Amino acid sequence: MNQKRKPLSQNATLIGVLASLLSILIGLVLGFVLLVVLNPGAALEGMTQMLTKGVSNLSSFSQVLYQAAPLMMCGLSVGFAYKTGLFNIGAPGQYTMGVFFALLFAIQFQMPWFVCLLAAMVGGAAWGVFPGLFKALFNVNEVITSIMFNWIGMYLVNLLIANMPVMLASAWGASNSDRTAALSSANPGAIIPKCGLDKLFGDSPWINISILITVLLAIVVWVVLQKTTFGYELKACGLNRDASQYAGINAKRNVVLSMVIAGGLAGAGGGIYYLAGTVQYVIEKAILGMGFDGIAVALLANSHPIGAIFSSLFVSYLQVGGSAMQPNYSPETTDIVIAVIIYLAAFALLMRGVITKALSRRKEKEASGK
Repeated sequence: MNQKRKPLSQNATLIGVLASLLSILIGLVLGFVLLVVLNPGAALEGMTQMLTKGVSNLSSFSQVLYQAAPLMMCGLSVGFAYKTGLFNIGAPGQYTMGVFFALLFAIQFQMPWFVCLLAAMVGGAAWGVFPGLFKALFNVNEVITSIMFNWIGMYLVNLLIANMPVMLASAWGASNSDRTAALSSANPGAIIPKCGLDKLFGDSPWINISILITVLLAIVVWVVLQKTTFGYELKACGLNRDASQYAGINAKRNVVLSMVIAGGLAGAGGGIYYLAGTVQYVIEKAILGMGFDGIAVALLANSHPIGAIFSSLFVSYLQVGGSAMQPNYSPETTDIVIAVIIYLAAFALLMRGVITKALSRRKEKEASGK
């Protein structure tokens, strides 16, 4: 017996993919227009470099994977919360707390990398508790509280690190006192291992097993949301909190748990990035941008955990490609162009509605013409 084929306007997966691709195309076109306005003679070369740098050699591709790992975790954090009806704009603060806990256990307590990574998840989860509690107990909008806790987290981490001499690079023979110690000298065992991947990528200093860890976590998040009772309850609360309570689901508990899990994912992203051993945390007065980039990753993926794998790779690819546009364009210019492309690409949700309406109109015309 042949099953009736589902109309295109009702195929959510296909529409989601088409919406993301259309959004990416619009972002690339507008990014190219911006390059033409800023430097017409170098626009074509600049866009070509941006779109080819990430695959030009193994080292560049390894850098794409390296930057995609923390982006994926921040995207999963925002997407997981959104699936449960919450907008976790506090991912930057949770990411920062994850960085602090990872480096604290790595430098202060001399723990191995996997313990430091678990500590990063705990730190991010702890910072996600507060917006969750305010939402569950007092119905305070999570956007407001999470934005506030972004700044509180940044200043708290800066204060703690500045007053912990062992954490600073100056305590390990370097002259810098405004950044944390390099893990290569403070605790090599806290660096995430490469497990031979660096040999596959031409002795690249960027690659390690973090990309494998994040892909595995993305799959776990998908399984939890799609295949477990717990995930069903979380999504039910997001769709209709009152109906979920009427059905016997503890909505307040699930709101808190959702923000805790989202915070843990963002915290893991911070740990992954700084436990790679290639960068040091610098005490500054600007919120780390990785969490905000995670919002674009989640929107581009339509908050789908598996989609976050591909959208994070795309965003990372653009960031690596942007570095190849210099010296024809200044670093600030490349940042603006990348931001235009990324955030227009994040309009996938809007494009989804546009495609659905277009397909519905087409179906109505076909039906009226019969």
